[in-house]
Amino acid sequence: MRKMPGRPDENVFPLSPEARLSLAEKVAWELRQRIYDRRYLPGSVLRQEKLSEELGVSRTPLREAIKMLVQDGLIVNVPGRGARVVTGDLPTLLAAYELRAVVDGLAARLAVRAIRKKDLTSLASLLEAQQRALDPWNPDAYTKTNVQFHEQIVQIGGNEFVIAQLHLLRMTAQVFAPVAVIEPDFARNAVAQHHDIVDALSSGDEDLAEQTARNHIQTTIDRLQEDRDVPEKERTV
Repeated sequence: MRKMPGRPDENVFPLSPEARLSLAEKVAWELRQRIYDRRYLPGSVLRQEKLSEELGVSRTPLREAIKMLVQDGLIVNVPGRGARVVTGDLPTLLAAYELRAVVDGLAARLAVRAIRKKDLTSLASLLEAQQRALDPWNPDAYTKTNVQFHEQIVQIGGNEFVIAQLHLLRMTAQVFAPVAVIEPDFARNAVAQHHDIVDALSSGDEDLAEQTARNHIQTTIDRLQEDRDVPEKERTV
C-alpha cells in the first residue's frame, strides 16, 4: 500500500480496526474518519481521481467505498456533479436527531442490563472531562468527549444493530457542526443532562434510563424547531 504524502512513517490505513476488512471497507473507514475529522467539510466535492491518488487505490474499491458512505448517509451523489459530503441543513439535522432520540433511548435501556461498576467509573471520567471543557470554553474538547460519552453507552449495551448506528451519532455531533453551533450555556445544560443519564443507568430502572436519554436528545430537537424561522447564520444549538 502506498504511503501518504507528508506522512512517511504511516500507512494510508494505519488505524483500520480490522485487518480482515476488504480494501473497499478499509477505504470507506478512512474516508469516514476524514469526514468526522472535518478534513472533508460538509458539501465538499469528492473527486475520485484525487482520492485515488491520495489513498493509493484503484477506482474500483474507491467506488465501492463511496457507495458504502452513501448508505451511511455521509455522502450524496449529485447528478452531473459527482459525490459530495452531506450538507447539514436544518431539515436534515432535525430528521437525524429524531432517529437519534430512538437510538439513544434504546441504547440506554440496553446499557442498564449490562452496565458494570467500571463502566460507571469510565462514564464519570468522561463527565469530568466535559466539565473541564466548559470553563474555559473548549468546543473541540467538549465535542470529542460528548461523542465518547454517547458512544460508550451504545457499546455498553452490546447490541450489534444499535452499534451499527454509531455513524448517526458522529454525523450529528461532528459533520453537522456548522449548522449546530454549540454555545457554552447549551453545553452546560447538556452536561447536566449527562449526569442525569448516568444516574438513571446506575439506578437499574430501564424505563427511566430510556426516557432520560430520549429527553436529552429532545432538548436539541426542541431547540432546532425553535430555530426554524431564525436566519441560518444566527442559528445555535
